[in-house]
Amino acid sequence: MITAEQALTTIPDGLRKPLLKEYSGILRNYLERRWTPSELSGGKFCEIVYTILNGYSTGNYPSSPTKPINFVDACRALESNTSNPRSFQILIPRILPALYDIRNNRGVGHVGGDVDPNHIDASAVLSIASWIMAELIRVFHNINIQDAQKIADSLVDRQTPLVWQSGDIRRVLKPDLSIRNQILLLSSGSKTVTKDDLLRWIEPPNRYYFYRLLREMHKSRLIELSSDETTIELLPPGMTIVESIISSSD
Repeated sequence: MITAEQALTTIPDGLRKPLLKEYSGILRNYLERRWTPSELSGGKFCEIVYTILNGYSTGNYPSSPTKPINFVDACRALESNTSNPRSFQILIPRILPALYDIRNNRGVGHVGGDVDPNHIDASAVLSIASWIMAELIRVFHNINIQDAQKIADSLVDRQTPLVWQSGDIRRVLKPDLSIRNQILLLSSGSKTVTKDDLLRWIEPPNRYYFYRLLREMHKSRLIELSSDETTIELLPPGMTIVESIISSSD
């Protein structure tokens, strides 16, 4: 089976490579449970897809993605290209503004509820982006939707999450990672996690070493340990380490 890279070779490198990179980023962050607006954004993906559709319509692709001054109006203008496939003329141009808006405006509007709203938004972003990827592959490679979906799905299949979850249990799937790095990874999926949950998830052989490590990480400003030492929040230097762990696992 051909790869997504091969299926999209008619798209210039300056657009194809950023497209695959952004989609992979959306997928990776979702699998790593990094659902916050700053971590899982469909904005750049939307701008790249718009640029590709506009280039397809005009027959002139720019060397790199462009951001329209008014994204909604720019997408609406694509509907006038009646010679394009319907998905390029109507469906994707109407979907892109909604996808663009999910991450730009939804992150600040969540109040209450038992379900993490960032998870719901992130699931929508991934589903919409995956459908768009399959449709781009279908049109550019001139294949049926079933084969296009298999190629798009292969992008998902190649990714193995570092963090697995079932119910209220999370596990780092690379047990050879240091306890420090496991703490950082498991703390990256939520705004805060409890010390007791980390103990259950990591199962360190020496809990006194684990407690001391948390205090050391707090002192190093990798995490914020609450004054009663019951909850942990990941700090930016800790997130930088998480990003390097994820990158090295690709």
